[in-house]
Amino acid sequence: MISDKVRPHHLERKAILYVRQSSAHQVLHNRESSALQYAMRDRLTALGWSEIEVIDDDLGRSAAGGVQRAGFERMVAEVCLGKVGAVCAREVSRFARNSRDWQQLIEMCRVVDTVLVDQETIYAPRHGNDRLLLGLKGSLNEYELDLLRQRSLSARHEKARRGELVVAAPVGFVKAGDRYEKDPDRRVQEAIKLVFDKVEELGSARQALCWLHEYNLDLPVKQSNGDTTWRRPSYSAIHRIIENPVYGGAYAYGKTAVAAGYTAEGVSVKVRRKTRNEWLTLKPNTHEGYVSWERFEAIRTMVSSNVPTGRHHGAPKHGDALLAGLIRCKRCGRKLTLRYSGMKHHIPRYSCSRAWMDNGGPHCIAFGGLRVDDAIEEALLGVVGPGAIAAATAAAKEAGERRDQVRDALSRDLEAARYAADRAFRQYDAADPTNRLVASELEARWNRALVHVAEVEGKLAAHNASTPAPGVAPASLGVLASNLRTVWSAPTTDARVKKRIVRTLIHEVVANIDDAASEIVLIVHWVGGAHSELRLPKPGADSATAPLPISSKPCVSWC
Repeated sequence: MISDKVRPHHLERKAILYVRQSSAHQVLHNRESSALQYAMRDRLTALGWSEIEVIDDDLGRSAAGGVQRAGFERMVAEVCLGKVGAVCAREVSRFARNSRDWQQLIEMCRVVDTVLVDQETIYAPRHGNDRLLLGLKGSLNEYELDLLRQRSLSARHEKARRGELVVAAPVGFVKAGDRYEKDPDRRVQEAIKLVFDKVEELGSARQALCWLHEYNLDLPVKQSNGDTTWRRPSYSAIHRIIENPVYGGAYAYGKTAVAAGYTAEGVSVKVRRKTRNEWLTLKPNTHEGYVSWERFEAIRTMVSSNVPTGRHHGAPKHGDALLAGLIRCKRCGRKLTLRYSGMKHHIPRYSCSRAWMDNGGPHCIAFGGLRVDDAIEEALLGVVGPGAIAAATAAAKEAGERRDQVRDALSRDLEAARYAADRAFRQYDAADPTNRLVASELEARWNRALVHVAEVEGKLAAHNASTPAPGVAPASLGVLASNLRTVWSAPTTDARVKKRIVRTLIHEVVANIDDAASEIVLIVHWVGGAHSELRLPKPGADSATAPLPISSKPCVSWC
């Protein structure tokens, strides 16, 4: 008989009823399951136990082994002390769904002679057959959980491959069934478009951030509850926008991986970003984006190339050297490093010292940068000169467009602020004036909204009152273009603008030193595939030797 497994010494000790559900959702909605588990107390009473302790500390916690369960640990501790005659659950899978916890419980029950009770039978771990059956049930419970997890993940991944799995929508989008739709708020739409425009125009995320800060423009941020709020822009917020394929009209899934580990504090979860070739799904043109997919990829590639690595040139900085990040050693293939010397730290010097810094190897080449930059400047102005008039006209047009962008953004902010103030007034006007507790709070909200409206109106008025860039006549632009060299050499010309022009036209410069002729040899790789060679006398050589002219012969010595 099954009841023969319950001995008097079991009944002399207390029984523990263990109650658990795997998630908070089950606790809230699967009330019948909870009631059935608590009803197991009647089964223990019928078996003869009078002292019954219910442990339900683990409601809403999984038994898969990934989280700490205080209730289970307390139950095992009571068993180890020999105070428990039986542990009970409606199904034995409630105890554990991982081998570590399950085998620990069975072994402790075997040592102190504690029986396990479920709705069907009683198990005595000291009996070989019962211990075998418990081991099989534990393995099946663990396998069942793993099988359910694999089925769920397979279904989830298959839906993601079709582009129909929309978990959450980033700022600027709303979730419409199984697809993304643009946020209907025009202010949000224009703010996100402005981010892409400024990053593309200025060449880096940091410069776009500085521009937004300069004009006190805010960016939308989605809160955890799904609402959109406006905050001062941050570097990470801009990067999240320009790196998320959703804004380019593409569906992407599987961009991150989760790795769980154990530390002194318990289980730790780390999120690792995958490379693009490791993503599960990337489907362009699945919904309407804020920019085209081609433009999104161009902006993302440009920002990625701002990281100064062996493959990328890095973002243009304030230094005067034109070839920073562009010049490479012909002897070893490494990029030349740059440092500044002189009393004002304004004299550049290029040197190939990576082998020495990384491996203690010898230096390859080194030379002063002033003469090299002057030669590159001469070659560049010769190429840019024919299009200078068009460039000057475009620059004047862009200056006006920048002012219009700021004015439009401030106008949208003012429209949103006035709406918020009008809404606060309507709430205050609809309140009962005799209820001062409510009316005073609504009045304070209305006053804060009016103050915000005044602040935005002040920003807009200050922008409109600032002196606009005077219009330039086409004839004046022609004179300016013909004197392009003066504009290039002017102290007010930003070095970053010069470097962006250089990187637009020159892909790379390969440098070497001809010791026999005491010359610096520069091979210029122009964008488009053309190559040219420059030979310059080394500093300290015969100063009467003039630089040789640019040669258009193809470079055959560099691959």
